[in-house]
Amino acid sequence: MFSGTLSFLCMKEESRLQYLDLSNNLFSGRIPDCWSKNRQLSVIILENNNLSGVIPSSLGSVEQLQSLRLRNTSLYGEIPSSLQNCTELKLLDVGENKLTGVIPSWIGERLQSLIVLSLRSNEFHGDLPSTICQQQFLQVLDLSLNNISGIIPSCLNNLTAMTHLGSSNVMIQYFFEYADADYTGDSNSQFHFEGSANDHLLVMWKGVEQEYGKTLGLLKVIDLSCNKLSGEIPKEVAILQGLISLNLSRNILKGSIIREIGQLIALESLDLSANHLSGEIPKSLSRLSFLSVLDLSNNNLSGKIPLGTQMQSFNATSYSGNLGLCGAPLRTCPGDETPKPPNTINTKSITESDEESFEPLWFFTGMTAGFLIGFWGIFGSLLVNKSWRHRYFQMVNKSGDWIRLTVALNMAKLHRILRLRG
Repeated sequence: MFSGTLSFLCMKEESRLQYLDLSNNLFSGRIPDCWSKNRQLSVIILENNNLSGVIPSSLGSVEQLQSLRLRNTSLYGEIPSSLQNCTELKLLDVGENKLTGVIPSWIGERLQSLIVLSLRSNEFHGDLPSTICQQQFLQVLDLSLNNISGIIPSCLNNLTAMTHLGSSNVMIQYFFEYADADYTGDSNSQFHFEGSANDHLLVMWKGVEQEYGKTLGLLKVIDLSCNKLSGEIPKEVAILQGLISLNLSRNILKGSIIREIGQLIALESLDLSANHLSGEIPKSLSRLSFLSVLDLSNNNLSGKIPLGTQMQSFNATSYSGNLGLCGAPLRTCPGDETPKPPNTINTKSITESDEESFEPLWFFTGMTAGFLIGFWGIFGSLLVNKSWRHRYFQMVNKSGDWIRLTVALNMAKLHRILRLRG
């Protein structure tokens, strides 16, 4: 890891340097204002150092500059207007500094080759210039964590690169050609060299800061979060069908979520939290099959959350802070309470147990009644009618005599058989 100042960059003669990467070191002091001798530079990376001061205006003399990355270097002041001469710029990242002023309108008017524009976490104020819509190649627009006010321009649908699905360039790549003398030192005999480099960028993706390099060209992101933007979300945003991340959270936006939000078919992350949005959640939102991050919390939304696999799969925190919202995964909406079915199992068991308890009761009751009727039907008649009583006892006596006689004859017969065998 290197330290010290960058004064050694001030060349006395024209430099053939094309790629400069001094990032992630401990360089301090100001960025020297002597870049006119480095006109062939295509890439300047000074991010993550202890630098201070303003962005030097002489950087505008590096007209072939394609990538300027000064992130996290404690710079202050305004973006120098001389940078509008760097019309080949594809990536401009001055995020996480203390830069002030308004966002220059010439960024949209002059830097029309930009693919990535990151001004995040600075102190920019004023309105978002409508000239930003002239960026036909822009795929990453990160203006989060500033003091930008006004409305979101309705001309965002002119960001042509974001209206198309996919990307023909997965990487943001730079190619270099240069000549050098041969090993003999003969300046008339030169070798020609070719080189290339892939750019990379830190992007806030799904709530986590991630570095993208080989797939940087696939990103299509708009992040305007943590500003003071007002007004409504322009319906023209729905034209940007290639968007995979849209973050408008922590502003003072009002109105409803645009009904056409479902046209953003590639969207994977949507954050509209902490605004003043009202009305119902559009049903079209439930058709976004790639949506994996959703945050609509802390608004004034109402009505029923649309039914759909995607919408019900999100945690309740995605919808919290909207007192008028109902439906899964939140509380049940009024009128949607389904009546509880009768407990047939318990009813059946009670009926069966009652029937089982009644069966022995009816059996013993019937048996008792039958016995009483039979007993009193016979013996009651004998008690009342004297002639019947007399005949009954005669029949009993005769039956007894017949039984005793039969038994005696059978016993005598049995004894005779036994004596014969003996």
